[in-house]
Amino acid sequence: MGEPLTAVLVHGAFTDASSWAAVTDRLQSAGAAVWVPANPLRGLNRDGESIARLVRQIAGPVLLVGHAYGGAVITHAGSRAGNVRGLVFVASYGLERGQSIAGSAATWLTSLEWATDAADGAAELLIPLARFGDMFAADLSLHRQDVLAVSQRPIAAAAFTEVLGLAPAWKSLPSWFLITTEDRMIPPAAQWTAAKRMGATTLEVAASHAVLLSQPETVTVFILKALAALR
Repeated sequence: MGEPLTAVLVHGAFTDASSWAAVTDRLQSAGAAVWVPANPLRGLNRDGESIARLVRQIAGPVLLVGHAYGGAVITHAGSRAGNVRGLVFVASYGLERGQSIAGSAATWLTSLEWATDAADGAAELLIPLARFGDMFAADLSLHRQDVLAVSQRPIAAAAFTEVLGLAPAWKSLPSWFLITTEDRMIPPAAQWTAAKRMGATTLEVAASHAVLLSQPETVTVFILKALAALR
């Protein structure tokens, strides 16, 4: 038997790898091999290369899973790592070559605020604390919204304006797309457009952008179906 198929879970903006914790627990309980790397959040192509380097070190085939901005990152990384066999997009984007997040569906960008410039000189963005819950996690309790708001991780502004510099991985790999109908970050209609462009297998769920936290079981089952299809 060959090496197992590994699900690599890539988080999005304003959060970190812990956002995948509930899904990771369920995937491991189901016997799936999982890796959850830190997404640098420094820029689309730079982050894509970072994830691709990690994926190339995994012995065996990989299913890349990206939430939100993480979906844009796996669109790059999947074209740069030869062991990627499929892509799962969760409440995400479907970028074409030469397209940026700002140029696709991110109408909410004007709602962000500047954080302190990073040590590398890059301007960074955050969701205003007063708007975080409504924008990002409207189907979580107010307490959890507050915790997420004050622990959010800033992202380099360039991550939203930088264009995808190579052919998107979804053009050559099978894709799955979980569409969140209550999403106030990425419009559901934009998610549907992206999924149809990819020819992706889709699932529609009534959830906010924070579906990993509000409905981890739904996300887990969707990923397991993708893993099963690739086996």
